[in-house]
Amino acid sequence: MPSIFSKALGLLTGDDADVNTEWLKMPKRRALKPLTERELIKLEAEIGSRLFGPLPRGHRREFFCLDATTWIWHEEWVDDHRRLQTATTRYEVQDRGVLKVQEGARYSYVEGAELENLTMAVRMYYERVAREIYHTEPVQIA
Repeated sequence: MPSIFSKALGLLTGDDADVNTEWLKMPKRRALKPLTERELIKLEAEIGSRLFGPLPRGHRREFFCLDATTWIWHEEWVDDHRRLQTATTRYEVQDRGVLKVQEGARYSYVEGAELENLTMAVRMYYERVAREIYHTEPVQIA
């Protein structure tokens, strides 16, 4: 049974036969659908999770840039007693340095090898996110 659109198209073109209108249909899932900020952060966190090597079985890791001055490291795993364990570290970039904030009100500035590793992770993150998500070459960070 022809659709109303097919009938109208037939009247306009003068063709009484069924008209193929498949080419007029919009795809159900458009590739260029705009993503929300939350969806972009989730994609970026997935890339960030792979920067530090393979995850042990049963672990989940996220590493991402929350805003212009905040980085998040989050891990979840199930311990030997089958209880969910979590660890979240927030890195806040400040004029004085990078403040590391952990659960239990532990605050300290990142120094030495840890600061070098964090800096390297941030650079790798920017490069991979720029290429894999935004399909652009990353801007060189001084």
